[in-house]
Amino acid sequence: MTPRVPRLSSLWAIMKKPRAAVGRRAAVGRRCRKQASSQAGREKHALNSSQANPSVPDGLAKRQEEVVLQASVSPYHLFRDTAEVTVFRESLLSWYDQEKRDLPWRRRAEGEMDLNRRAYAVWVSEVMLQQTQVATVINYYTRWMQKWPTLQDLASASLEEVNQLWAGLGYYSRGRRLQEGARKVVEELGGHVPRTAETLQRLLPGVGRYTAGAIASIAFGQATGVVDGNVVRVLCRVRAIGADPSSTLVSQQLWSLAQQLVDPARPGDFNQAAMELGATVCTPQRPLCSQCPVQSLCRARQRVEREQLLASQSLPGSPDVEECAPNTGQCQLCAPPTEPWDQTLGVANFPRKASRRPPREECSAICVLEQPRARGGARILLVQRPNSGLLAGLWEFPSVTVEPSGQCQHKALLQELQSWAGPLPATRLQHLGQVVHTFSHIKLTYQVYGLALEGQTPVTTPSGARWLTREEFHTAAVSTAMKKVFRVYEGQQPGTCKSSKRSQVSIPASRKKPSPGQQILDSFFRPHIRSDASRLNGTAQ
Repeated sequence: MTPRVPRLSSLWAIMKKPRAAVGRRAAVGRRCRKQASSQAGREKHALNSSQANPSVPDGLAKRQEEVVLQASVSPYHLFRDTAEVTVFRESLLSWYDQEKRDLPWRRRAEGEMDLNRRAYAVWVSEVMLQQTQVATVINYYTRWMQKWPTLQDLASASLEEVNQLWAGLGYYSRGRRLQEGARKVVEELGGHVPRTAETLQRLLPGVGRYTAGAIASIAFGQATGVVDGNVVRVLCRVRAIGADPSSTLVSQQLWSLAQQLVDPARPGDFNQAAMELGATVCTPQRPLCSQCPVQSLCRARQRVEREQLLASQSLPGSPDVEECAPNTGQCQLCAPPTEPWDQTLGVANFPRKASRRPPREECSAICVLEQPRARGGARILLVQRPNSGLLAGLWEFPSVTVEPSGQCQHKALLQELQSWAGPLPATRLQHLGQVVHTFSHIKLTYQVYGLALEGQTPVTTPSGARWLTREEFHTAAVSTAMKKVFRVYEGQQPGTCKSSKRSQVSIPASRKKPSPGQQILDSFFRPHIRSDASRLNGTAQ
């Protein structure tokens, strides 16, 4: 086999134009993009959201964008001929036909003849799967489709019902946006879901580029590519893209590759196959390269083989494996020199991990206020969050933002409680423990308090608050963090929440249940006096 590195080097020599030529090319690119943008604006008015032909090409603007992108990167990272693309499509789809998982949204979409219902089934699944694992979504999806099998059913539901079913799934704005979109389709679009990725993204709230492409390709057969986290990983490894995938240039290149690869005959299956490959084979850690249907086209795998040969020095000279013009520092899709190859990672060197800003830390004092002897059974107080912002519209225990130092927590929380429930005994407000829960951008520490009211006289309930039984609480629209808070109140043992690895519970050592032997010693040396804290635990059993 003749080494191909010299050929690539010559290609690089051709691409290395004088700066003046580069400037002229950039100016031409800008003029082309401007013209394409104007053309795209004129074409928008002629596009009907319910009747647009799924086979219409993406347009002049995207073609010009691809030309500019390809001029700025090495051909090593591209699919340079139709034969490679054809092999990739056929290999991936053949594997998918044999290995795809049996998932409820796939069954529903495949068996649904009504296009609007099919689009709705795909839409719900794609929104739920954002930032959430498949295993978690399955039960939520099944319950959702049983309760609201059509867009019309969802459009007529209340936000309270939507939040209640979504509770525990996280990223709660997704459910709200999904219902807003359903109402827009029913009330403004005559019940017809837009048929193309462009109109889906433009007309429906909460539908971004990925979700629009997924719905358009799976439900309507539009030949449009999609890029999610799994596809990013697959494409970065297949084409050895080591630059930051969150950067604008790399993101554009990935979308261009996805569009180039998508099978026009089976676009929905192809997109699902690419995502399935990333989820089950080309995983973040310990990928199963031996089971990969496209390993013969994977440049990351070739790089691993090259590095292994160099390390073993079993062959003289450079190994016969193609690489991207080494040491030029000019390819914008290669990893920067500051990110050397890690032999222990193998193909997991790709994609490069984007640097993330750590979540900001906040602290909140929160209280479970209970009427243990209320008529009809014990009741706990919940208040509703604002209709916008974090956890919008959900119910929670009364809380107040405090300083992490703990100063004035007790006083500030008591004032908040009294604004909801009237005068309360300050001495009965007891600190029980803490819950740490990390949202997408906030690490929130809840300092958990408890207060049990005496007597059977019901407390006046202001607007925005409600008293619920324990059973009602567990089925209400409350977040996972609130359920963790309530577990602290109930006196359960500390530990990590099984449903969320990012949430921890801790109970002060003074409140942990002593061993039987310690209980005997305690009762021997002092009389048993029931404290307010132990009474709270007793009423919670």
